[in-house]
Amino acid sequence: MATLWRADGETFPNLVDSRGNDGEGGGSREQSTMMPLRVACVRYLNTSVLVEGLSSLDEVRVIPTVPSRIAEMVLGGEADIGLVSLADALRGRGRGEPSGLTLLPVGMIGCDGPTLTVRVFSRVPLDEITEIHADTDSHTSVALAQVVFRARYGRMVGVKPFDAREHMPVWLSGGSEEGAWPEAMLLIGDKVVTDSPPAVRYPYQVDLGEAWHGLTGLPFVYAVWACRTGEEGSECVRRGCEILDRTLRHNMTRIDWIITRRAGEHRWPLDLARMYLGSLLRFVIGERERLGATEFAGRAHELGIVDVGTLRWLDGAGVPSARV
Repeated sequence: MATLWRADGETFPNLVDSRGNDGEGGGSREQSTMMPLRVACVRYLNTSVLVEGLSSLDEVRVIPTVPSRIAEMVLGGEADIGLVSLADALRGRGRGEPSGLTLLPVGMIGCDGPTLTVRVFSRVPLDEITEIHADTDSHTSVALAQVVFRARYGRMVGVKPFDAREHMPVWLSGGSEEGAWPEAMLLIGDKVVTDSPPAVRYPYQVDLGEAWHGLTGLPFVYAVWACRTGEEGSECVRRGCEILDRTLRHNMTRIDWIITRRAGEHRWPLDLARMYLGSLLRFVIGERERLGATEFAGRAHELGIVDVGTLRWLDGAGVPSARV
């Protein structure tokens, strides 16, 4: 049996024959008698390095959705593996028990400084914000905003659900319907670049990845591949880890090709997409990324934003927060 090297140097047994590399997803094109691996993920530009080529594999069925739905899909059996928002991995099932998700160290969306696409826009100075209208597609970004504002300005900010997509036509056309311009709002994903509100209305902004790094000196982890706890040793999940790790390693050798192919369909300028995917984002989970995730878990739990302060990883080395 061949050995598969994971991106951070660890290994998995190679349960899937990888000889049939089609140059597209870095994986096998052989027909499999197994049920297709169901993978839930989002379709932002930032996930392209993790998922490019997966749809071409007979053994994988990609299920696109919004970030806030993925943990529920994995826990409910609608997906075998999902790109789970980190805050959802810190949800409790009652009595402080973890969410029932195990994190798989075969790929993530993170940053080690500015992230560009997780940003607070404000009409007033940041230290005067009392409430943020939040793009609730990502639970982790909402939690990060609360952690950052508590640490920087000494107070919690309220969070009001806000669907930016309903308001985009207003600010893009220069409209002024009542309620279309909240005092402060959090946007995530491609819309921060492609549909951001006018700077003249929002002169105060903060990149939350950059703010986190300034507070802690650590990377921030927004989302990680995860499965249901108890299934991490199953053949399905082990096979999934191999596929996802192999796909990531293959895609990291062709990032510029991915950018050239995908930037336009996401309406990103090519140069900005190249900086974003090639320089700002991080996709490999190492020790510093785990420390950053642990620090976030502790701070968010301490503030009562998440239910538990411990993350469960595939290798069994749960990383309890020093703050809990």
